[in-house]
Amino acid sequence: MRGPANIVTLLGGRLLGCALLALAAPAAAQPRAAQTTSASARATPHERLFRLFRESDEATLRRNPLQALYRGELRFAHGLGDLFSDAHFVGERTAAEHDLAALHAIPRDSLNPTDQVAYDVFDYTTRDTLRGLQPDVLKISEALPMNHFYGLHNDYPTIASGQSGGRFATIADFDEGLRRNRDFSTNVDEAIAQWRKGMSEGIVDTKLTVRNMIEQIDDQLKVAPEQSPYWTPMRVVPKTIAAADKARLARQYRESITGTVYPALKQLHDFLQNEYLPKARDGAGLMHLKGGDAYYRYLVQSATTTELTPDEIHDLGLAEVTRITGEFETVKQEIGFSGDLHAFFDEMRTDAKYQPKNRDQVLFDYYRLKSVVDAKLPDLFSKLPKTQLVVLPYPPVRERYEAAAAYDAGTLDGARPGTFYFNTYDLPSRSTWDETTLFLHEGEPGHHVQISLAQENPALPAFMRFGGNTAFVEGWALYAETLGYDMGLYKDPYQRFGTLNDEMLRAVRLVVDTGLHTKGWTRDQAIDYMLSNTGMGRTDATAEVERYIAIPGQATAYKIGSMTIQRLRKKATEQLGDRFDIRAFHAQVLDSGALPLAILEQKIDRWIASVKDAQPPHHARRGAQIRG
Repeated sequence: MRGPANIVTLLGGRLLGCALLALAAPAAAQPRAAQTTSASARATPHERLFRLFRESDEATLRRNPLQALYRGELRFAHGLGDLFSDAHFVGERTAAEHDLAALHAIPRDSLNPTDQVAYDVFDYTTRDTLRGLQPDVLKISEALPMNHFYGLHNDYPTIASGQSGGRFATIADFDEGLRRNRDFSTNVDEAIAQWRKGMSEGIVDTKLTVRNMIEQIDDQLKVAPEQSPYWTPMRVVPKTIAAADKARLARQYRESITGTVYPALKQLHDFLQNEYLPKARDGAGLMHLKGGDAYYRYLVQSATTTELTPDEIHDLGLAEVTRITGEFETVKQEIGFSGDLHAFFDEMRTDAKYQPKNRDQVLFDYYRLKSVVDAKLPDLFSKLPKTQLVVLPYPPVRERYEAAAAYDAGTLDGARPGTFYFNTYDLPSRSTWDETTLFLHEGEPGHHVQISLAQENPALPAFMRFGGNTAFVEGWALYAETLGYDMGLYKDPYQRFGTLNDEMLRAVRLVVDTGLHTKGWTRDQAIDYMLSNTGMGRTDATAEVERYIAIPGQATAYKIGSMTIQRLRKKATEQLGDRFDIRAFHAQVLDSGALPLAILEQKIDRWIASVKDAQPPHHARRGAQIRG
């Protein structure tokens, strides 16, 4: 999942998804502040809580207009904001400290149960943000401002094109796009300053990641300005804009691309190539970085919203790899393949009959699959999103470095639909048997359903509508893959192989991510482990491993989040018996946005207790037996 789901701050690939409050009112506003204080004294705890949420969110968007752009909030579309400077991080920390103090001044016990969930999520998220802004953690994360997976250099072409963030409908929209181009250049300068500071302190990224960034920038600079994504706005100028204005904008956009954007990319390229790469480290994992062990422990606990240690995660992954291997053996026998499992994987990844013939076939397959899934969703969900979902191939400038599929969220006003992206780079490395599980994860009922339902729920405060955590967001999407069993989509053993392959990928991630960052695994060792235990092609396995090197810890959250949701569904099924309603369970999981896992479990436990206390319904939908 990319784009809006990344929430905002590009902090060394980490996501700071909480809402933060601005500084206190200045002295000039004291009379109004006194009135506000008086009004606060009369407000109920609920009113105080939600006023804090609103003010915090507004302040966050003001400080981070890029987050506003992703959300489709255009009041701050005039720029990208300050993403990498020391002043940015000081402001975020000050705001978070202010938020936490304001929250704790509200009596939690006086809130209703729904408000207490919001209170707890805000408290948890703000504390996690503050932990990420403490000197020991920030010293490393600010020194690694971009990488080939999360990098402004890589995301900005899509932003500038209007495909993800912003719009181009009025002259003001186009002028704001020009200002964002200037902000891009400024942020490149700030990122380079942070890299240089990290170099002086011995905190540097891997040579592998740096080389990948250099290649990404090379790919952009090879494209003529008027063929680039940065020129896309000029290809969609509305007819309502006068010819003279269109000519002026064309001149200014050409000058902006050739005089601001491309020089910034060239500056970044030359810095990385000539100054940074020679100082970059050889070791793939954070264990090779000063302070990296403690930093990695923080990253995995933040990503999973648990207290699990890297060793515990590694052992959990090994156990899951063993279990899923047994499932692969069953599918192999059902298909009638006579060789061993390694030969079976080679057959599935290399035989031409499992490879799509062209991009159009892949597009057709996904739209056909979407129509089948759409018809089955009402049996599993009591409420579905209003936001539309479209299916598109990745833009060519992105596809080489992207995963097999990804999701970009839509906007509330419908101006931008949710988008399921699929990858056709190196088409012979792609497989038709993984199309079902990819769509269920990235599209419906995975990211599109979860993210859209949260955004469309006006009862939630903005930080719960638009924020989130990786363990829930990706855990839900991986759980959504298992709903293919409920829908009858895995009766075909080849598609069942595909979902087992993706489940194994998430189990292998637990082993490989921790292996790279705590046990000294090399890039090639990690790739070989993935190829030995999954049906992935080498291209995908290589991209996966290089992703774990670039953004440590993030990939561990998927399996841990999914296993938590599966365990809670199994608990509810066993305790409620005939009263268990799969649609009601899914509503409980999804109707509060993306919750930290402990808070989700508390909520489901309360729901189970409430159903037990209630009169039995006339009928209920029993859930399918949970696997794994």
